[in-house]
Amino acid sequence: MVWFFKKSPRKQIARIEIVGAIAGATRKRVLEALKTVEERKFPALLLRIDSPGGTVGDSQEIYSALKRLREKVKIVASFGNLSASGGVYIGMGAEHIVANPGTVTGSIGVILRGNNLERLLDKVGVSFKVIKSGPYKDILAFDRELTEPEQHILQELIDTSYNQFVQTVAEARNLAVETVKSFADGRIFTGQQALEMGVVDRLGTEEDARRWAAELVGLDPDKTPCFTLEEKKPLFNRLLGSSSQRSLLENYLEHRLPGMSEWIEFELSTNGLPLWMYRP
Repeated sequence: MVWFFKKSPRKQIARIEIVGAIAGATRKRVLEALKTVEERKFPALLLRIDSPGGTVGDSQEIYSALKRLREKVKIVASFGNLSASGGVYIGMGAEHIVANPGTVTGSIGVILRGNNLERLLDKVGVSFKVIKSGPYKDILAFDRELTEPEQHILQELIDTSYNQFVQTVAEARNLAVETVKSFADGRIFTGQQALEMGVVDRLGTEEDARRWAAELVGLDPDKTPCFTLEEKKPLFNRLLGSSSQRSLLENYLEHRLPGMSEWIEFELSTNGLPLWMYRP
């Protein structure tokens, strides 16, 4: 990936956007961008987050990369319209966090969903013969109900992931674990409430966050531009347009409901996975 800079990176603030559900593609793009920020020696990073969260592992990898980068670069996160669950977790990798008063944030917790199609399969006369190496090898199979032991196993998995989330927020925001648990029950709250809870540092816009980042590294906030690192599509793809590479179904969904095909893909690919995600 090649980036072009009109000015010296030392006199600019890098900017990275995390928009939409967090999964493998987002992780790859953000990690590459963070590497560029470090290599080009940007003094500060503005991290714009507008996401309902996503997969646990991908969120953790982005957070860990931000925490390492923080040793060399000042990082200010700006929460947009929605920065919830995994979006909050990633934000903990920043030194400072700014949110709009009405930002929807919170939803600190874990969710795991599986589809049970047993009744539907019975109606159409479809059944499966399963041969497995152990009683839990097909846990969350879509053709049967969960057993009580399986529910216990999955609850332990969820509880472990939840405790990781709570511990990270507590450490990042210098809060007691019990304090975090008092509002980390899956509820959502506004940026104003998040400030009162200690989850964010200031209320303000993305522009306010940019100015703060400039001030932290001794740059003039009135004269310091942001350089947004984003993945550029190959020229051939840009000329053809993405619709030429999509199925008829994807074309229909994009025309009728923009963004829906990506959401369906995310839902299918993460079925049965624990998620740090706000699901209204």
